[in-house]
Amino acid sequence: MPSLDATEARSAPPFMTFTRAQWAPLRANTPLLLTEADLEKLRGVNEPMPVEEVADVFLPLSRLVNLHVTAARRLRQVTDTFLGRPSLAPPFILGIAGSVAVGKSTIARVMRALLARWPAHPRVDLVTTDGFLLPNAVLEARGLMSRKGFPESYDVGRLLRFLADMKAGLPTIEAPVYSHLTYDIVPGETVVLERPDILIVEGINVLQGGARDGDDAGKPRVFVSDFFDLSIYVDADEASLERWYVNRFLTLRDTAFRQPESYFHRFSLLTEQEAIDMAVRIWRDINLVNLEENIVGTRERATVILRKGRDHAVEEVKLRRAERRM
Repeated sequence: MPSLDATEARSAPPFMTFTRAQWAPLRANTPLLLTEADLEKLRGVNEPMPVEEVADVFLPLSRLVNLHVTAARRLRQVTDTFLGRPSLAPPFILGIAGSVAVGKSTIARVMRALLARWPAHPRVDLVTTDGFLLPNAVLEARGLMSRKGFPESYDVGRLLRFLADMKAGLPTIEAPVYSHLTYDIVPGETVVLERPDILIVEGINVLQGGARDGDDAGKPRVFVSDFFDLSIYVDADEASLERWYVNRFLTLRDTAFRQPESYFHRFSLLTEQEAIDMAVRIWRDINLVNLEENIVGTRERATVILRKGRDHAVEEVKLRRAERRM
């Protein structure tokens, strides 16, 4: 293979781009151990995830993550050997980011199931950043309910402490629990994580920075993504995202919203056209604004970018090149 000279290397694009047909063979001989019945339990609302999609896209991706986990452990063992201390590798942390309605949650669950089937790291946990949203009472007091999901609506300090404790290898760590039914943090309820091999952190904001440029000038700034060993951004065009959001809203109107305890129960009483109008308004006034101001700009920070087509299927994969040191 011809080599690049220094000038060509510096001008090379930061990502290698693969069509789905080019990406699929990179699974090598990795067997698919998920069945259709398994996938049925992992799919989100109106988020198709056929077996073919898992085999072509996510099985190769799980192999890539597995290789990264193995390499990270070996590097940690080298450091521990040098320091003369017992080797106890902290969890490998995988971040998954992208817009509302892009299908992050389904992808996170599928990746968790695939990675847990690799014998070297059977213990894989999944945490969403929804649990680190500020309680509704706090958001209401601060006038932030209409900006729920924006950076200022999260308890970033608690999320950073959680990730720092995870990387420090603490034996047990608690994470807060969020209810999509009540649309709020569940008071006093936590989930306990016990030193997983891999931790998946999923959320719209996980690749975002902290304060905006110029704010808190001179102060040390730590970002959530500083704790990631590898990250994935799930991408799609805005028209598809809006359509997927509206379709999901209509499905929830006829299902979860009908439960009396649902925060959105009032929406179950809307006619179909009223529900469509409401969903479009929420998308354009809140979710699209958040996407354009805070989310899509973080896409290029990811290790892997999955580009979806109109039918929710991943059509293109971009993989960040290793940094070259000249």
